[in-house]
Amino acid sequence: MTQNKTVLVEVKDVKKEFVTAKSFLGKPQKVVHAVEDVNLTIYEGETIGIVGESGCGKSTLGRTILQLIKPTSGQVLYRGEDITKLNKEEMRQMRRKMQLIFQDPYASLNPRMTVLELIKAPLDAYKIGTNQERIQKVKEIMELVGMPENMMNRYPHEFSGGQRQRIVIARALVLDPEFVVCDEPVSALDVSVRAQVLNLIQDLQKTKKLTYLFISHDLSVVKYVSDRIAVMYLGKIVEVATKDELYNNPQHPYTKALLSAIPIPDVNKKMKREILTGDVPSPLNPPKGCYFNTRCKYASEQCRQSCPMLHDIGNGHLVACHLCEES
Repeated sequence: MTQNKTVLVEVKDVKKEFVTAKSFLGKPQKVVHAVEDVNLTIYEGETIGIVGESGCGKSTLGRTILQLIKPTSGQVLYRGEDITKLNKEEMRQMRRKMQLIFQDPYASLNPRMTVLELIKAPLDAYKIGTNQERIQKVKEIMELVGMPENMMNRYPHEFSGGQRQRIVIARALVLDPEFVVCDEPVSALDVSVRAQVLNLIQDLQKTKKLTYLFISHDLSVVKYVSDRIAVMYLGKIVEVATKDELYNNPQHPYTKALLSAIPIPDVNKKMKREILTGDVPSPLNPPKGCYFNTRCKYASEQCRQSCPMLHDIGNGHLVACHLCEES
């Protein structure tokens, strides 16, 4: 299915570590392993979802792909070009093609700026067109996200959460990017507003031919918007598949546990829950071997000694599990 598609972004062996404590001589003593050896291919025009528990490294991965956070090691290729090697000005020009929709719309908007100033700021930064042309562009993008232009001179505190998120989306898209990272874009919104914003995000993808990396901990939201889904656990991707394949035929024990936790709105339908034991290990001291072995009921000695690599079990379904290798 994906063989004939154009690769837009390719993540190769990306690792990101944060040093939280150093010795007297400046040597790292405590290191948070936020993202560990991630490999991911994102095709042009698709939406790939990233799911996992809080703290698993989803947002760090998204920001590392955008180079808002520099990776400790590895490569991020955008249309074949390694953007980790670009200098400051080259990366600044590249950012026109890559944008981010933030999780908290209110925190990401300057309360002292009007809607017009907020959305026009990227156009000003890149000196695109005349001032009048920039204002016209703002009017067009506001109409596209469902905001009337008579709201241009209002401030962020005058809007609801859903309206503020529309402003954030408009600001992200005003430069006509190709690739957008959506970092939990509806988690701060009321349930009644989520569907409207999700539908808007999907409509904009068709209208502007966008490619999305959609980060969320909500499995139902990810299923609704994504073409493919990658499951993360403690900084590693443990499974990647199309949404239908993942939900109908999960292979990794962690994916099965996540899916079994989704509430079913049917009192007559019983579903077997996969209850995980223990707590998520600390990224300061991840376990040896498979990171999931401390909570997996199928863990063997091999799981405790060696870390499984992602391998294809058919039709582009990738799994990192020794159990699947044996099968």
